[in-house]
Amino acid sequence: MKTIQKIIGILINFAGLFSKETAARMAMYLFTTPRSGQINEKQSDFLDTSLQEEIMVENIPVMTYRWFGKGETILLAHGWESNSARWQYLIDPLLKLNFNIIALDAPAHGRSGSKRFNAVLYGEFIKVVSKKHKADFLIGHSVGGMASVFSQNNSEYRDISKIILLGAPAEFTDVLDRYYKMMCFSKRTIKAINQLIKDRLQAGPESFSTAKYLECLTIDGLIIHDEKDGIIPYQDALILNMSLRNSKLVTTTGFGHSLIDESISNHIYEFLKS
Repeated sequence: MKTIQKIIGILINFAGLFSKETAARMAMYLFTTPRSGQINEKQSDFLDTSLQEEIMVENIPVMTYRWFGKGETILLAHGWESNSARWQYLIDPLLKLNFNIIALDAPAHGRSGSKRFNAVLYGEFIKVVSKKHKADFLIGHSVGGMASVFSQNNSEYRDISKIILLGAPAEFTDVLDRYYKMMCFSKRTIKAINQLIKDRLQAGPESFSTAKYLECLTIDGLIIHDEKDGIIPYQDALILNMSLRNSKLVTTTGFGHSLIDESISNHIYEFLKS
């Protein structure tokens, strides 16, 4: 796989010798197009136990799932190449604690629309769904955690009191840098990609910082990260914990990036109930 990625990167660099704009579009297409994340039959059976509702955000259909409880409302945001079914391990126990639970599928994932994904758009999805369902707590995994933080930026809805970030990245620039290195992009290609991002999002990559956004929040936070996470470095968790004033860091070992384990779930229950 790494060899194939490098070959693709070399081909994109070669295309950039003739048109850096074309190279940037090719690179961003790969970066924003998930290869998986659609719902299989087993996942569908679980999701069909919920009340499903499709809402529109920026003319894009967003699929939401609701499991009813009489308690406070939790909104769940999955990560890259996943979907709302990844929360099954957490939803069943939370229902027993009588929480009201909402989950949503990200752009280009699950049953939501769009052919491309980015965390800023995902943040808008979360912002609208949070307000609609009057969420009290946010739980986000990986880039779903990043998007959950983005959703709080300039949001009219101010009733989120707690946020839980599972294996979340601290800086968008770091995510990009890892992609650039993996693909062996040239400096010319990288410069063109950064300019394309600026043109599309009206801000440079450095503007989309989970850590900086957290500095502006006064909500309580729980950050859970595995020290051997092979996708998002553990250092990111230390940065996030420093950025959010009212936060607690839980370090795990052996659960990788997915962070699916009963012990992790227990940390989440305790934090939500405190």
